Amino acid sequence: MAASEQTFIAIKPDGVQRGLIGPIISRFEQRGFKLAAIKLTSPGKAHLEAHYADLSEKPFFPSLIEYMNSGPICAMIWEGRDAVKTGRAILGATNPLASAPGTIRGDYAIDVGRNVCHGSDSVENAQKEIALWFKEGEAVSYKAAQFDWIYEKP
Repeated sequence: MAASEQTFIAIKPDGVQRGLIGPIISRFEQRGFKLAAIKLTSPGKAHLEAHYADLSEKPFFPSLIEYMNSGPICAMIWEGRDAVKTGRAILGATNPLASAPGTIRGDYAIDVGRNVCHGSDSVENAQKEIALWFKEGEAVSYKAAQFDWIYEKP
């Protein structure tokens, strides 16, 4: 399949606590993406600081880390054509109030600090995030039965 890629999607503690894991997974499955890995985890402060290292100078960084460390996170790898770009579109804008209805954040969130999900913003960051959250071999490689019904043959 041409242009297949992986993206990292995490359901944040607010999404997990609100029982949104199933509906969020459904959005990606219904779109045709393939789940390659999933785990419910409480990664700890150091792991979260590494994940959000690019935001470490922002004034909200300490509260972000505290919030992300407040409950379990559902970490996932999704795979498919243009998975990073399309995954971001499925999630909606970072600010839920700017997110269109029909997106995850547009349907389930109001505040930026409780925006339900994280999604990789580039292929390079997806690779870094996947390596941070999943050990080698944790992602499963397989051809989904629906593959030929989603993708045209080259």
